[in-house]
Amino acid sequence: MFTGIIETLGTIQEIKKEKDNIHITVNSSITSELQIDQSVAHNGICLTVVALNDTFYTVTAIDETIKKTNLGYWQEGDSVNLERAMKLGDRLDGHIVQGHVDQIGTCIVAEETNGSWLYTFEYDETLNNITIEKGSITVNGVSLTVVNSKKNQFSVAIIPYTHEHTNFKSFKVGTKINLEFDVIGKYVSRLYSKK
Repeated sequence: MFTGIIETLGTIQEIKKEKDNIHITVNSSITSELQIDQSVAHNGICLTVVALNDTFYTVTAIDETIKKTNLGYWQEGDSVNLERAMKLGDRLDGHIVQGHVDQIGTCIVAEETNGSWLYTFEYDETLNNITIEKGSITVNGVSLTVVNSKKNQFSVAIIPYTHEHTNFKSFKVGTKINLEFDVIGKYVSRLYSKK
């Protein structure tokens, strides 16, 4: 379980394919605090640490994860948003995030708006995921508030701190991002779709 509050950025050092799996080695300031078998969210994808070496650690993604996320677009040198799993009793500063990406979205607007940034994302509505105006959404692991909710798109407004301390600063039109829809919104959506 995560909160969507990004701890730090990591840099992808190596991507290695083995059969249907991909091993990703990341350089990060939190590596010394990690342990084998620990869960870490990478752009919102919950992945397990399988190896540690100095300032580098490695995680493995299986075919199912690769198909449902933007992991297949990652390249060596890319920055990834990192968050370790929350501890029981911690403050929930963002919202309940499972680290299970629902689908990929595409950035269709990325613009500075007098000191902040507005991003609009489009997604495939046939997968029955919805956003709710002023509800929560996770974009590349970042807990955000939805504005301008529409059937297959939504926007988020980013403050300077978030822009500087996440990989949002690298987003442009066409960037593929991971979306985890609010678990409460998903429940309500599925409840109403059965009626």
